Amino acid sequence: MAYTTDLIKNITISGHGGTGKTSLFERLLFAGGAIPKPETIESGKTVGDSTPEEIERKISIHAALAHIERQGRKINIFDTPGSSDFIGDVILTFRASEFAVLTIDGRAGVQIETVKLWRNLEGRKKPRGVFVTKMDEERADFDKALADIKEKFKVDPVPLSLPMGVGAAFTGVIDVLHEKAWFIDAGGGLEKEGAIPDAYKEAAAAAREQLVEAAAEGNDTLMEHYLDKGALEPDEIRKGLIEALADHKIVPAFAGAVLKNSGLIPFLDFLAEVAPTPNTAKDIVLDAEGKQQDVPIDTEKPLAGLVIKTTYDQFSGKLSWVKIITGKLTAESDIFNVSENKKERIGKLYTCVGKKLEEVKEFFTGDVGIISKSPSLRTNDTISAVDGALKFLPLRLPQPVHSVAVNAAAKKDDDKLGEFLVRAAEEDRTFQYQFNAETKETVISGMGELQVNIILDRIKQNQKIEVETRVPRTAYRETITKKANAEYTHKKQTGGHGQYGKVLLEIAPLKRGENYQFVNAIFGGAIPKNYIPGVEKGVLEGMAAGTMAGYPVVDVEVKVVDGKYHPVDSSELAFKLAGRNAFREAMRQAGPTLLEPINNLTVFVEEKYLGDVMSDLSGKRGKILGQDSLGGGIEEIRAQVPQAELLRYSIDLRSITSGTGSFSVEFDHYAPIAGRIAEDVIKAAEAFKVKEEEE
Repeated sequence: MAYTTDLIKNITISGHGGTGKTSLFERLLFAGGAIPKPETIESGKTVGDSTPEEIERKISIHAALAHIERQGRKINIFDTPGSSDFIGDVILTFRASEFAVLTIDGRAGVQIETVKLWRNLEGRKKPRGVFVTKMDEERADFDKALADIKEKFKVDPVPLSLPMGVGAAFTGVIDVLHEKAWFIDAGGGLEKEGAIPDAYKEAAAAAREQLVEAAAEGNDTLMEHYLDKGALEPDEIRKGLIEALADHKIVPAFAGAVLKNSGLIPFLDFLAEVAPTPNTAKDIVLDAEGKQQDVPIDTEKPLAGLVIKTTYDQFSGKLSWVKIITGKLTAESDIFNVSENKKERIGKLYTCVGKKLEEVKEFFTGDVGIISKSPSLRTNDTISAVDGALKFLPLRLPQPVHSVAVNAAAKKDDDKLGEFLVRAAEEDRTFQYQFNAETKETVISGMGELQVNIILDRIKQNQKIEVETRVPRTAYRETITKKANAEYTHKKQTGGHGQYGKVLLEIAPLKRGENYQFVNAIFGGAIPKNYIPGVEKGVLEGMAAGTMAGYPVVDVEVKVVDGKYHPVDSSELAFKLAGRNAFREAMRQAGPTLLEPINNLTVFVEEKYLGDVMSDLSGKRGKILGQDSLGGGIEEIRAQVPQAELLRYSIDLRSITSGTGSFSVEFDHYAPIAGRIAEDVIKAAEAFKVKEEEE
């Protein structure tokens, strides 16, 4: 069955690792009738964690999608990983959904990943709520968790459900919206409806008053009614909540004990009745000049959609997840892949419950569908019913922070290894694979050691390829510190025409980042104009490998001031060779020095680890630029650190912070190095060159 846009809800469940996201996902599917019984993480049979690596590690690694029907509405629910190593799959679900729910451990409150996810949602202006889990655990405290949220995010959560008791005394939750209680079923089934116990009526009335006030704030007319009457009708409350939530004016809060099936029904009813539909949302396209433009979700326009994820299923082959942004997608129809400028006939369409596919004939605006076996579609591709449509803004993914150089232990497996690394990079766009021509290494990069190791383990187990890994070589640069000049004459006599070209060059340092400037200062025809391009080609060849350690040369002005040619024996090749050798000779006299890449580093840590992290950065030759408190004991550190010191930082930070810290990194500039560090770089470069020659 296909659902129209006004009957579709797209929901993401996200949160810090271990807060119960997959368990909540599983139990919602059970409560919504999508699965006959819920499984536990330990069983290895949950809908959300279905791959071998997820079952083995008992963590979510990939986004999972399923749907239920509630009150005649289709609710698409995404389950997401909690580890920052797999943030890419969280971001794609944020792009595809109109409402995000952050799970909060009722004992721990807001944690580091909660803060980062909240900031990401804030940047998207995405409606969000919180679900405080594990209320049946000792030390769980719903009020304290909400106070923590208020302190750290400067919002006042509105309780839609309240816990009845805590720990061993926890008996269920109160549905504030519908003014009823839901009690835990002792037999392990769904929670049972009942009247609100007398002991909780006062708290329920106070929460109801807060809820009505929040609803009134969603609409000016409702606010007038509320001020006049002091109350709102149930339909008015729902209307106000719908508008307030869509406009980011409220953050609904829920409570529950997921493994006891508690808190599910009030949450599902809220999703069906109040959560935003795609009609309230918009997306972003890039115009012909690359500028961003908002595009409303629109049922009346021709088909347009964005491929948000690519997976490869053992039985179904390649699967492309598509968010339909305008129009309707129909099976067995023609589409344009705008990104590839290709027309394509698509075949079957599917929706899914985890890895179980269900064939459908069409998807309406706002829905998320799966196209099978498309030869051209890739993640971030725009599809359209018409040729020449604008492309949607690609997923805003963070840059990888952990890199490893790899090669197959058996050289015959190198090509096969490359094929599967390409596929892995297509399935997860935060994972990158490339050959670095400068360092002559195949380098894979990801969001952390865990992500990279899981991909390599999968290749080893499934493809039987042994992979060797090592820390990648750093891409250093060379430059000069003073002016110098040199001349070189290339002269070679053979049986026929000889080779002759004489070049005099002057070189000078440029400001950092200006890279290269070539100046022809020849007067009087000492070198004919048609040979000057040959001189420049030679200079560029010389700059490709400097005189210190063979790294590329940057930030140099090269001036051709004189030379000499022979009317018969001169050629562009002769002047290219003369230019290359003149440059190399001049560089040796110009105070050559090494440059190393410097990265901007942002680290998120709990306050108790702040001193250790800053001390470690100082030991890595880092320069602290600033520090901010994000509230509730979470600190952000900004620093500039040499790239060579950060090649294993994901491992170092995990060790320092007991796995709780995270960071982002990006290249900023090159800076000089000298002394022992430069000597070590030169020795390593010489050793690499010897090894390369031996191979």
